[in-house]
Amino acid sequence: MIRGLFRFIYNVLRMFVRLLDLVVRGAFYALLIFGLGVLVAFFFHPGPEVPQGSALVLRPVGTIVEQAELEPPLALLRAGGAPAGQMRLADLVEAVRSARDDARISALVIETDELVGGGLSKLAELRAAIAHFKTSGKPVLARGERFTQSQYYLASVADEVHLSPDGFVLLRGLARYGTYFRDALDRLGVKVHVFRVGEYKSFSEPFTRNDMSDEDRLATRDLLDGLWTIMRDDIAASRKLAPEAVDAHVNDIRGALAASGGDAAKAALAAGLVDRFSTRDEWRQRLVEAAGKAAEGDEPRTIDVALYSAVVASKQPAAPASVAVIVAQGTIVDGAEPAGVVAGDTFARLIREARENDSIKAVVLRIDSPGGSAWASELIRRELELTRAAGKPVIASMSSVAASGGYWIAAGADEIWAAPGTVTGSIGIFGLFPEFSEPLHRLGIGVDGVATAPLAGALDPRRPLDADAAAAMQLSIEHGYRRFLEVVGKARNMTSDEVDAVARGRVWTGQAAHGLGLVDKLGGLEDAIAAAAARAGLTDYERVWPAAVDSFEQRLLRRLLSLGQDLGLDVASAGLASGPLAALLGEVQRSTAELLRWNDPRHLYLHCLCETP
Repeated sequence: MIRGLFRFIYNVLRMFVRLLDLVVRGAFYALLIFGLGVLVAFFFHPGPEVPQGSALVLRPVGTIVEQAELEPPLALLRAGGAPAGQMRLADLVEAVRSARDDARISALVIETDELVGGGLSKLAELRAAIAHFKTSGKPVLARGERFTQSQYYLASVADEVHLSPDGFVLLRGLARYGTYFRDALDRLGVKVHVFRVGEYKSFSEPFTRNDMSDEDRLATRDLLDGLWTIMRDDIAASRKLAPEAVDAHVNDIRGALAASGGDAAKAALAAGLVDRFSTRDEWRQRLVEAAGKAAEGDEPRTIDVALYSAVVASKQPAAPASVAVIVAQGTIVDGAEPAGVVAGDTFARLIREARENDSIKAVVLRIDSPGGSAWASELIRRELELTRAAGKPVIASMSSVAASGGYWIAAGADEIWAAPGTVTGSIGIFGLFPEFSEPLHRLGIGVDGVATAPLAGALDPRRPLDADAAAAMQLSIEHGYRRFLEVVGKARNMTSDEVDAVARGRVWTGQAAHGLGLVDKLGGLEDAIAAAAARAGLTDYERVWPAAVDSFEQRLLRRLLSLGQDLGLDVASAGLASGPLAALLGEVQRSTAELLRWNDPRHLYLHCLCETP
């Protein structure tokens, strides 16, 4: 019987070896064929060209981001499916800027139907590039089947804005409503101990209140009013409307619809938000009028951003020096992580490598982060300080959000640039400690034991928080706040008292922060890169984008997803059905996942509950 068992094992192993051999052979031949195909394509197939007179088509898909990241595989199965996609802001801006002076490009076309959003400052930066394109005299045409607020804000910069006859323009203003859990936690017997400095540091309030505090309400109202003013004024200027006219339409949408017999498209036309209606075939004909017909068929002569960018990049010669743009996007956490979060060890290494690279003459830190770990924030700031000490200029460029820990790391730069619509500030610090002793008691679960010192078992969530431990935590938080004031004061040439007057956890628009001395200059990424190059004395330079390296599994998944798209598979819609409930569940899931990322070794956080729609 034992001999038969060994024979069975031997046969199984033999079959496995044969199967492995077939797989290896198959992979080898597949790679060989693929390599030959690449060589043939490289040597015998001409590269893509930009047809003379083409219209460049700007068709953002999904969310506009500073740095594209790969969602984990299980994201495809969650409510609502995977995100619709991501497009880098820098790629879109660079394509529009290149097209302005490109004689082969005759017009710019904006189609917004697949744009999900991206934050006010990112959309404003792309709008600014389009406005600069318009100075060439080339027309800019935009169309949407319907326009959400983000989509319309981008499209409104065009010379002509087209809308489907059955569409609408949904301008609704800005809002921020939070979910508060105090009563629910009380019913469960869960206590959340909060330690903070700054009456405007509202991140912990959902766990300790049932409503928004007066301080948070005041700060949020000022922030949203400031952001809406920027958006409204931009729309009004592009559409040659009075700002009051835009406000009137938004504040009395019921009256506007009543006047148009309930026709939202006619209401938008009457308000001057769009120029004309066009069906899809009429839109194609308009593009033919603007750019002519393609070499084959009756389609308009157009080229999309991705192909155009590839052609332009292939023609650019290498420069003798470079400016490194390091993107800090997401929550700041401790340790080493791939793209998607701002991991302290990872970003310290990226900055250090840029500092030690002789070809890199300056560093721009592009920040799109609400903060996170205090420990990791200081680790990153220190590396920036060392880079400056080594003689390389460092410029901080704030994107949509650069608050709390995001502002802490910006303090390591020579200059801080922000967009008018950047959300920044939130100079404050807090700590959270949940206690589950009461729920365990209700379930009849006891916790008992011994310790050699008062603090040995003090931070055990199963036991009531010791008073001395609570006092120690608050003292640490107060020390952390003083340290924050010192860091900012040294960077901004302000006293701690002067910083405290504009700090205490309050958030500001970039425009307001500039007036308060927290920001040096207003401008986008291009301005920040130019400032870094000027400080380094560079006139001929290229940009490099150091980034965290994905794991093997992530690279494999990225390739599989790309292959699926090449085969025409709609990966983005592979998840469950979307809808209000799915969106709510997705938001809860994202919030939970965000909290699980928090790993500061001292449990001290510099985070801002300040993301806006």
